[in-house]
Amino acid sequence: MDREKRTDVSMADFLRSARTRLTPREAGLDDSGPGRRRVVGLRREELAQLAGVSVDYYTRLEQGRSRSASAEVLDALATALRLDDAERSHLHTLARPRPARRRRRPRPQRVHPATWGLLDTLQQTGHPAFVLGRRLDVLAHNALAGRLITDFRALPAAERNQARFVFLDPHARELYRDWSRVAADTAAMLRLDAGRHPDDPDLGALVGELSIHSEDFRRLWSDHQVHRRTTGTKDYHHPLVGDLTISYQALTPGDDPDQILFIYRTEPGSPSETAMRLLARWNDPAAGTSGVEAQVAGQDRE
Repeated sequence: MDREKRTDVSMADFLRSARTRLTPREAGLDDSGPGRRRVVGLRREELAQLAGVSVDYYTRLEQGRSRSASAEVLDALATALRLDDAERSHLHTLARPRPARRRRRPRPQRVHPATWGLLDTLQQTGHPAFVLGRRLDVLAHNALAGRLITDFRALPAAERNQARFVFLDPHARELYRDWSRVAADTAAMLRLDAGRHPDDPDLGALVGELSIHSEDFRRLWSDHQVHRRTTGTKDYHHPLVGDLTISYQALTPGDDPDQILFIYRTEPGSPSETAMRLLARWNDPAAGTSGVEAQVAGQDRE
């Protein structure tokens, strides 16, 4: 399939998925008329009316038979579909024509020394932190992030990937208390990356691997949802220190827009902060391992 055709199909799939997720009531339409609706979400003619385009034109867009969508039309569709900023940007990216080029692997990403220094500083202040790159590859993390999630440094380089961990590692389902939400967000982040780098053969191989080995990933990938992490919270059930809730912030370090630095923190004075401090001292000779083990064991008994 040539490059322009792949773009049309991707945009068509995204539009179709977004339309079926939006109910008439959410779109501000009256759905109290007689008879049962035979479609899930909005009808094509309803979306076309909301966006101010003809039904025939919108149908051609959704069937991948038109490459003429202007920025104004895309914005009108995004507004009618109630897309957020990440979804709106994704739609524009999918519709943007790119010159045909040979699929080749991009250069390996490198973490800047200043970012490594920041990871060390965050380690000293008790903050797990890690850097994700293209395809959600884990490029770097401090020791505390390795203890909280998993030590990606102990894995072969090809397996240091957040999506592979979430969908293929059994530990992830036990670690994340709301694994379903984490899985949906992970697939949506990967879908956003796929829109930006459609010619990345390593990303295609990753999606193929996950699709083969994870039914959950196949289902979520077919939803065509996209997500860009900025801030939020996440709940863990850690095998050593029990339950804890963290808040995170995502930043772009240096001059590589395809790198994201995640910084975790816990609420001061909370049980989660206590658990994080215990985790930071685990196997730390300066802290005294036996004392930490006793505190953790006591917490587990409670």
